[in-house]
Amino acid sequence: MRSRFDRIRHAIMFELIGLILIVGVLSQFGFEMGHVGIMGVVFSLVATGWNYVYNILFDKYMLRKTGSTVKSTLNRVVHSLGFEGGLLILTIPAMAWFLNISILEAFILDIGLVVFYLFYAYVYNLAYDKAFPINEVKQVGQ
Repeated sequence: MRSRFDRIRHAIMFELIGLILIVGVLSQFGFEMGHVGIMGVVFSLVATGWNYVYNILFDKYMLRKTGSTVKSTLNRVVHSLGFEGGLLILTIPAMAWFLNISILEAFILDIGLVVFYLFYAYVYNLAYDKAFPINEVKQVGQ
């Protein structure tokens, strides 16, 4: 499994890169960059915490089911869907309130963000695993 430092580095890098990309894109769709930036930072903090917890839970699940944390393509797809699904539940009402838009508009906007982050999470995690590979050591009792 990854170390605490590695998990924190992973989560922070993921959120910083994603935030920069999303603020730039949403500002092109008429949302005020500063307003979107504030919302993005708050959502980033929520997502960073969720990322940390979710990855630990997912790795423990993989260790229990397969004896390893090495992810196949299917594991990566399931990992991304689970992460984004949990985040979606948290963000729709907050987005509607913060941007002063309807729940339906927030849902549509959030779905767009989910689609972006599904692809982003897959590519980011693949690149991160290549840049910072795990030295797999089978641990007794896990």
